[in-house]
Amino acid sequence: MIDAVRKLTPSYRSPRTCQRGTTLVELIMFIVIIGAALAGILQVMNLTTGHSADTMLRKQAIVIANSLLEEVELMPFTVCDPDDPNAASAVLASDCTGGAGGPNDESRLPLGPETAASVGGAEGRYTAPQFDNVDDYNGFTMAAGTGMYDISHNTVTGLNSYAASITVAQTTPQTALGAIPAAQSLFITVIVTAPDGSQVKLDGYRTRYAPNSF
Repeated sequence: MIDAVRKLTPSYRSPRTCQRGTTLVELIMFIVIIGAALAGILQVMNLTTGHSADTMLRKQAIVIANSLLEEVELMPFTVCDPDDPNAASAVLASDCTGGAGGPNDESRLPLGPETAASVGGAEGRYTAPQFDNVDDYNGFTMAAGTGMYDISHNTVTGLNSYAASITVAQTTPQTALGAIPAAQSLFITVIVTAPDGSQVKLDGYRTRYAPNSF
């Protein structure tokens, strides 16, 4: 009689039907799913962490390249070397001391710093007489491991592993500046190599807006 009443009572459940839990199969499936999810998250974190340093290296390389390009573009673009007494008035290379093609002719090829035969003497970036014209920077380099220096030869801390090179060339009629004579416009290329081997390349133009432009 009591058993019959219990069976008819809705709130009654037998001890066996009230038991609840996780089977071994369910537990294994849970572990597998969570493990796969964690593995994916860890891979993303490792990739992000690994490339965060690359981003910093690239940003530093861009800053170095920008600084060098700006330094070159701000230099005078005179017909004669600025140390030449005729630099302020010279309109043609023949007006320079030594004439066209001479050591003070800034349009002579190949472009680059003046030699000891020039009026000012052999030019360098760090020693007087220093680079004083845009084309003087053609061929200039700073090798990795030797230090990165500003124009006053002060070491830039933390950039010892970077390398930089600069090329300056006369433009050609095929360039975007074709309307300007080649001798009156220069194409500047700065390449900076980061410690991981990646490179940043920046290009710029410098035009002569007056024959004796400073």
